[in-house]
Amino acid sequence: MDLISPYIIFQGNCEEAVNFYHQCLGGELSVKRFGDTEMPVDEDYKDKIMHAELSIGDRKIMFSDGAPHKKVTVGDNIQINLNFESEDHMEKVFNNLAKGGKVTMPIDVTFWNAKFGMLEDKFGIKWMVNYSLKP
Repeated sequence: MDLISPYIIFQGNCEEAVNFYHQCLGGELSVKRFGDTEMPVDEDYKDKIMHAELSIGDRKIMFSDGAPHKKVTVGDNIQINLNFESEDHMEKVFNNLAKGGKVTMPIDVTFWNAKFGMLEDKFGIKWMVNYSLKP
């Protein structure tokens, strides 16, 4: 596994939160808005943050406004993101974590050129797995 990062999802106020954490923690911030991607969203959601990363040394905290059609519940809005160097390892970990849990997004190729999947394990913990495909 290359990197384990918290992924925090907000309900429309991600930009305010990211700027606050950046001010408090320092580091380097990168932001991608929904309007910068192929994801279809309403015009009023295009300026919302699809994905932001705050890099502090060799660690990252990731953020999003989340999908516009999904309600965010505070306390249930943090997931654990796992980035893998091996596709086989990613699939093995995903399948193991899914035992007794619920796959919420099967592993599939994404528009950001990665294999990605999401699940909730049998303890209610939400996980995301990501393997970047070679260009």
